[in-house]
Amino acid sequence: MARKIAIVNQKGGVGKSTTAINLGASISDYGKKVLLIDVDPQGNATSGLGLEKSDLEYSIYDALINETPLRKIIKPTGHDNFYILPANIDLAGAEIELVSLMSRESRLKKKIEESELEFEYIFFDCPPSLGLLTLNALTASDYLIVPIQCEYYALEGLGQLMQTIEIVQDNLNKELKLLSVVLTMNDARTNLSSQVIQEVKNYFGRDVFKTIIPRNVRLSEAPSFGEPIITYAPNSSGAKAYKELAKEVIEHE
Repeated sequence: MARKIAIVNQKGGVGKSTTAINLGASISDYGKKVLLIDVDPQGNATSGLGLEKSDLEYSIYDALINETPLRKIIKPTGHDNFYILPANIDLAGAEIELVSLMSRESRLKKKIEESELEFEYIFFDCPPSLGLLTLNALTASDYLIVPIQCEYYALEGLGQLMQTIEIVQDNLNKELKLLSVVLTMNDARTNLSSQVIQEVKNYFGRDVFKTIIPRNVRLSEAPSFGEPIITYAPNSSGAKAYKELAKEVIEHE
């Protein structure tokens, strides 16, 4: 059975897509078969892995709304053992169309269960909101990873996120657990980053990964070349950090 992990934070710009792409690629580099499901209408994970969103014949929209089999939609990324279920702007309409459908919060879970996919890890890159698309990802997941940037206002809105997670646990997915928090965009030269790291550790206790993702130019560049950091700049500090984070996730059995 695949371990299904949602990468979620309703704040934008915290490194969700960067983490989804690079954690997925790094875990696949350890020989694990990985699927990344892009649940964000912006499709950053899709374009960040080199797919042209406007050229897609099918996307996750077709799985959620048109009952298209997942096997028709899943694409290889060009990286061994790493596949993507892509998204494009069509997905923005799904948020509205799902409202009137039966079992609207669990359609993605049902599609995954029906498809008998042969993956060891399935990651969901969630949109920066707590709407029906994010609820579908949370309902389909076993675990959550919450990226938090090492910047001012880092903890803002986390109370609302944790409240939403509790509602999902109580009503839709009793098995859902927080795997851990990952700190991103760390600038080790600043006092602010150190303060935020301490605040997050005080808030979440042991539920924080040891690996901290640095602010790194190569990490910012890689999506424009359609590559994960481990192939674009394998010796960069960003690549080394995501390899370490992948090891932590794999060991967290």
